[in-house]
Amino acid sequence: MTDLVLVTGATGLTGGYTAEILTQQGIPVRALVHKEDERAQKLRMMGVDVVIGDLLNLNDARRALDGVSAAYFIYPIAPGIIDATAYFAQAAKEAGTKAVVNMSQISARRDSKSNAARDHWMAERVFDWSGLEMTHLRPTYFAEWLLYPHFLQTIRDNSVIVLPFGEGRHAPITARDQARLIAAILANPKPHAGRTYPLHGPEEMSQHQVAKIVGEVLGKRVEYQPITIEQFRDQLTQAGIPSFLVQHLCEVALDYQNGIFEGEDTVIKAVTGQAPMTVQAFVEAHRQEYQSTK
Repeated sequence: MTDLVLVTGATGLTGGYTAEILTQQGIPVRALVHKEDERAQKLRMMGVDVVIGDLLNLNDARRALDGVSAAYFIYPIAPGIIDATAYFAQAAKEAGTKAVVNMSQISARRDSKSNAARDHWMAERVFDWSGLEMTHLRPTYFAEWLLYPHFLQTIRDNSVIVLPFGEGRHAPITARDQARLIAAILANPKPHAGRTYPLHGPEEMSQHQVAKIVGEVLGKRVEYQPITIEQFRDQLTQAGIPSFLVQHLCEVALDYQNGIFEGEDTVIKAVTGQAPMTVQAFVEAHRQEYQSTK
């Protein structure tokens, strides 16, 4: 059984759920967060030891890892992941931390055209060189995409899902299901050391099928409206999305069309004993958020 666990990204989705699950299991949790706010206070109310710091600061990482036996590392899709990884690995070695669960992405590979995906692949290699007991996670697209404001609005108001994914397929995976796996690995890291796990939901489907399921749950017809990657790029740019993220999203849209995101769960049910949530169940759980505001 693991002793003190560090969770980075604990004010986000996978990190937040992981901290919640571990504390419910009686495992002591420390969270490294960027700033003092209501989210940090919520973690404290759960019994989490909160440390304020930055993954791009070696001393902050070292302070957060003091006394920690296993850690969850996640970095946003933004510049700096290789530096943050190197700092975190060095700090973990100094602190005597044994195991790290690293959140990567399914498109991570040496020859990726996405700068972010290629950096995630390089960050995996940096962690591997460290000699820590590493587990890399490579999730497909989250089911939570369906709750992003743009998607909520187009589903509510226009009954469409607009994406440049062509006829590609994937099995949407929820953040909570990923967190159940992360928590299970952190509680018992040894069997998962040296493994790279692709993470998928239970059923692979096209965007046409996703739209149909959303519509069936909401009691209306919802359709998938494919657009070109250039149209997608223009939409993202006009919405003020940072250029680094725009470049990533456009390149992995092509990856999606080419089958990189395909697959169904072979890990989460096997490790946790519980299958990941279906798209139907996810949309049903969030039905109220899809109700029209017109």
